[in-house]
Amino acid sequence: MIKWMKIFVILCVWGWVSGVGAQEMYVSGITKITMRTGPGVEHKILAMLESGSRLEVMEYQSDWSLVQTENQKQGWVLTRFLTEDKPLTFQVETLKKENKDLADALEKLDTQNQTLAEKNDALADIEKKYRDLKQASADFMELNEKYQALVQLSKEQAQQISMLKENLNNEAMLWFLSGAGVFIVGLILGLSTRKKKRHSLL
Repeated sequence: MIKWMKIFVILCVWGWVSGVGAQEMYVSGITKITMRTGPGVEHKILAMLESGSRLEVMEYQSDWSLVQTENQKQGWVLTRFLTEDKPLTFQVETLKKENKDLADALEKLDTQNQTLAEKNDALADIEKKYRDLKQASADFMELNEKYQALVQLSKEQAQQISMLKENLNNEAMLWFLSGAGVFIVGLILGLSTRKKKRHSLL
């Protein structure tokens, strides 16, 4: 009975230890640590892990823990060299990446702002050209109205000049006829006077 209880307790402890598996931890300190084939210094060294290496804890124990590296290599390391706190190097790298992402985002925004500024300048230029064209159109309409008025005035003046010329021609003809009539009357009177004088002499 006691034997079965011991087996049960061992299984429970093993289950608890296994439940801690897949926990992410990091190598602490500023030195390299050894990863071995088993939980003890007598086991063969598989790799040297640098401080800040990210590890996945497969089995956590008080002295030694079974871990897996990012390249899927498994081995045992001393538990006291593991920590859940991210190393400062990781934090610095994370901050650098975030800073780079922000710088890229700002550069992208600057590019977009420059593009928008260019589009706004182009739009302002188009609006100015539209206003100038609108003003020119209004000026053209005003000039056209003045031109039409001048054309009409010119036609009226041409008609007046034509009428004046016609009147002048009529007056000249009248004066000509009047002069011719006076000349004929004078000639008749002169001839009549000469005939009377000749009769009187006879």
